[in-house]
Amino acid sequence: MDALEQFIVTKLTGSSGVYTNLIETEQSGEAASGHEILSESASLRMLAAVRSGEKERFAEEWALAKQTFDMKGGFSYRYSPKQQKLYPVNAAVDDLRIIRALYEAGDTFRDKHYTEEADKYGERFYNYNVKNGYMYDFYDENYKKTNTFVTLCYIDLGTMRKLSVSGESREFLLNNMSVILKDGYLSDEFPFYETRFNYESGTYTSENINTVESLLSILALAEVDQQKSSSIDYIKQQVEAGTLYGQYSREGKPLNDIRSTAIYAITAMIGAEIGDDALYRKSIERMNEFRITDAGSSLYGGFGDVASGQAYSFDNLMASLAYVY
Repeated sequence: MDALEQFIVTKLTGSSGVYTNLIETEQSGEAASGHEILSESASLRMLAAVRSGEKERFAEEWALAKQTFDMKGGFSYRYSPKQQKLYPVNAAVDDLRIIRALYEAGDTFRDKHYTEEADKYGERFYNYNVKNGYMYDFYDENYKKTNTFVTLCYIDLGTMRKLSVSGESREFLLNNMSVILKDGYLSDEFPFYETRFNYESGTYTSENINTVESLLSILALAEVDQQKSSSIDYIKQQVEAGTLYGQYSREGKPLNDIRSTAIYAITAMIGAEIGDDALYRKSIERMNEFRITDAGSSLYGGFGDVASGQAYSFDNLMASLAYVY
């Protein structure tokens, strides 16, 4: 077990899954914090397990994810052990990632049981999160309805291609969603993507552009060979210089100088996806600049902030996935 895996398993994981943050909170805020568990984390763990060919670990991760998050209409996006609260809302991006991991497990482990589960949950996803051929971010079990928009980085075209619904329904959904994703392209000067598309007004809205979200949109396009070369060139340039920051204005002006593990983990995945070994290697190198190598630190092996003692699930799990891409 490598040092990162050791850190995740021994420090960042509890009985229900991976903690959102290493430092505990009251778990009562608007956003998940402390030792709350996200379906995002479960889906990333499942994907990393299948990509590294670990059959038993995958089975354990999936059993835990199902036990913790499964609801009637989707996988809850968030569970608070402290409040004993399962949020009645799913997140399309995480449901799709779980479904993708199941399909990959069916192939990798030659186990049709996983493929059948993927078909079943994919069909459910289509029934609850898709309306009239358009995908929505979440379905709320209590109110029995979806929201009114889609976040572009939720549009996982590669997994949608596999959904076990009629060919006609699937093509219609794929076509609609790939148009929304591609038309969210900002400009050749700043080749990132809009944040969300509102179905009621038919318009894109983005306050500022979060780099992680745009990179996930570019990764989703790369997975179906629809990435724009301008985006890739821009990413390569920024990774080379080590200047990809957390947030930009719509014109491409950096709004902070925060560089994060997850940003370079995703550019590594993009590199792997398009077969650009140099981009992959340089991204991993940049990402590793954030790794805690001091064996005396409680964060040793992981990615976090030594001064505050804080470590985030998303950074650590994205890094762990990037290594096995």
